[in-house]
Amino acid sequence: VQLQASGGGLVQAGGSLRLSCVASGHGVSTGTIGWFRRAPGKEREFVAAIRSGVTFGYADSVRGRFAMSRDNAKNTVYLQMNSLKPEDTADYYCAATTSNLIVSSRRNSNNYNYWGQGTLVTVSS
Repeated sequence: VQLQASGGGLVQAGGSLRLSCVASGHGVSTGTIGWFRRAPGKEREFVAAIRSGVTFGYADSVRGRFAMSRDNAKNTVYLQMNSLKPEDTADYYCAATTSNLIVSSRRNSNNYNYWGQGTLVTVSS
């Protein structure tokens, strides 16, 4: 399984970005795919996840501003990020597991077997 994340960049506060994660060897309509981020000097944290291609989950810090979606034909998941804040600045990673994780498990990065490289999002004030 390979995951390729892209779409990061520099944006002003209040702006938007859309991250993409292309999966090879893993169908985005199965298992669980998540987005995590790591800000400078901080621990990696959960952002959002999709399970079985349908059920979404979001961290409280991004709920209402970020939205995950998927395109089965392209085997790609997206993270639409709106109303970006400087505190959203981080390296963003997509991760996948063949397991259908329950809500409490989706937030734990140890439950994901496959990781893509990070894509840097920088939000200026």
